[in-house]
Amino acid sequence: MRDPRRRGGAGIGHLIDRRTFLLGSAAAALAPRLAARAAAPSDLDRALESSGLVYVSPLLADGRESRCHAEVWFAWLDGAVVIVTARDRWKALAVARGFDRARLWVGDRGTWKRVLGHSDEFRAAPSFEARAGITQDAALLLRVLASFERKYPQEIGRWRERMRTGVADGSRVLIRYTRV
Repeated sequence: MRDPRRRGGAGIGHLIDRRTFLLGSAAAALAPRLAARAAAPSDLDRALESSGLVYVSPLLADGRESRCHAEVWFAWLDGAVVIVTARDRWKALAVARGFDRARLWVGDRGTWKRVLGHSDEFRAAPSFEARAGITQDAALLLRVLASFERKYPQEIGRWRERMRTGVADGSRVLIRYTRV
């Protein structure tokens, strides 16, 4: 009895070779499209490159956002959002207390706290979850300040020295938020 999978005496090896060939061809045909999709900047990436503000909310142990939110200046360096804040502010205190996860929204959506309540407009911005870590790295501070000079030329004059001396004396810290 003849095997119905056999064609022209090539046997099952022919079918396996054909399947391998077709899969390889399909992968080769799709590779440029997949590479282009992976290389295309997302809304989040574009926002991180161009935005002046991020909104930060530490995440509680159960994953819920804390009630604390704030819009802050940031530098986008080496794939991380880096901010400078006073050591006794809630952003730094949260990380120091072990709340090292946060949610960040990218883009200027106005002030979060208002005279009459709060605005949730920032929630429409691109967002991501991150791991937070505190550092006192002087070299990183120089890079952050250079970024701030470009992004906030009108305002940095009032803050540059406070940030520099604050990180040096420990009253201010750098917090690095890295996407997870």
